[in-house]
Amino acid sequence: MTTEPPVLELVDLTRHFAAGKGTVRAVDGVTLTVGRGEVLGLVGESGSGKSTVGRCAVRLDEPTSGTVRVNGTDVTRLSRRALRPLRREFHLVFQDPSSSLDPRMTVGRIVAEPLRLHQIARGEAARVRVAALLAQVGLRPEHIDRHPHELSGGQRQRVSLARALSVDPDLLVADEPTSALDVSVQASVLNLLADLQRDRGFGCLFITHDLAAVEFLADRIAVMYLGEIVELAPTAELFASPRHPYTQALLSAAPVPDPVAQRSRERIVLSGELPSPLAPPPGCRFHTRCPVAVDRCRTEVPVPRTLPGAPGAAGDRRVSCHLVTDDGAAPDAAAPGHARPVRPGSAPGGG
Repeated sequence: MTTEPPVLELVDLTRHFAAGKGTVRAVDGVTLTVGRGEVLGLVGESGSGKSTVGRCAVRLDEPTSGTVRVNGTDVTRLSRRALRPLRREFHLVFQDPSSSLDPRMTVGRIVAEPLRLHQIARGEAARVRVAALLAQVGLRPEHIDRHPHELSGGQRQRVSLARALSVDPDLLVADEPTSALDVSVQASVLNLLADLQRDRGFGCLFITHDLAAVEFLADRIAVMYLGEIVELAPTAELFASPRHPYTQALLSAAPVPDPVAQRSRERIVLSGELPSPLAPPPGCRFHTRCPVAVDRCRTEVPVPRTLPGAPGAAGDRRVSCHLVTDDGAAPDAAAPGHARPVRPGSAPGGG
């Protein structure tokens, strides 16, 4: 029995940028996979490197080192010409549809452009296919002849989704697809993306800082801090029992809908700002803000380790923290000054 390769595989991916005062280490050794029909959420603070990972995954940014595979094919060093026929297999949905849609083109032309470039359909056949795509993303037939400035933000993002899905890709990289939208339309776009992913079965790398959105949409979640993945787990496990102190702090900061529970929650307040990727701290990069860091954290880089997951849970669980034991016991970031182990199943600091 042959096992199909994941739609996306990143192995030890790095992306460094030359700067006047040194080198910006935007992404440093990221290893991730997105399975067929899976949604992998990538979360972290602004400046953590999430969007750079997404751009490298679709070769809009050139990796400094490491490997990018799409459907088992190594696309890391392919020339633009060699990459062109493979581009229909993956597509990127940008954060801001206002800047990613050509204002001079009608909606119909925007969505039909990939069909023409990949020689899938032209003329009336393309127009019929475009009309069906627009209907699938919840737009009316009359939108086909409108320009982007005549649409709302939510409608423009629906056009972006229709364009991305026009060539039926195996992989969709969605980079903060709702952050530029009004709160009132974010839920409808997320529901649409979930419906499209379920119906079409594409794999999705969902990049966001919105923990509620990633909990709703993702099967697994990777937590990123200063260019590195610090924790990877199935969604339910991550929210029920975060292991890394940074993950605990992120979840403790996310609001919950129950006001009574919200008032009684224990918050983990991190000190200081995200360090500069020009000069990442030695050892564990989180140690400068970690409330439970010990001397070892300041000098020794933690190695990612696979932890036992919950019974029956799908997917592996990895964490990069010296204070997490092999059986999955985690430090309690809500108890500053010492690393009190927290056994699997408990959830310090929120969720």
